Amino acid sequence: MRNNVLSYLLLPLFASLSFSLSAASASTMAVAEPVPVVAQAQAQAQQAPRLDLNTADALTLQKELNGIGKAKAEAIVAYREANGPFASVDELLEIKGIGNALLERNRDKVMVE
Repeated sequence: MRNNVLSYLLLPLFASLSFSLSAASASTMAVAEPVPVVAQAQAQAQQAPRLDLNTADALTLQKELNGIGKAKAEAIVAYREANGPFASVDELLEIKGIGNALLERNRDKVMVE
C-alpha cells in the first residue's frame, strides 16, 4: 500500500519533469539554426535602392558608391552634362579613372533609366 501511494505521488513529478526537459530541448533546437551572413548581405543588397546615374548629384555619388571620391563623382556629373544622359551603366568606363574593377564593385548600386 505504501508503495502504491509513493508511486502515485512520484509519477506526476517524473512526467512533468520529462515534459519540461523535452520542451527545453525543442526550444534550444529552434534557436540553434542561424541565418547565413552571406544570405543576409545579398538580401540587403537586393532591397537597397539603386542610384540613377542620370539624376544623382556628385555628393550622392560620392557617399553611396565604393571607391568614388569627390573628383570621380564630379567627373561622372561633368560627363553626363557634356554627353547627355547615360544610356547604360557600362558607359561609366568612358570616364577617366573608372575601370572594370570599380564598375563591378558598384554595378549593383547604380542604374540608368
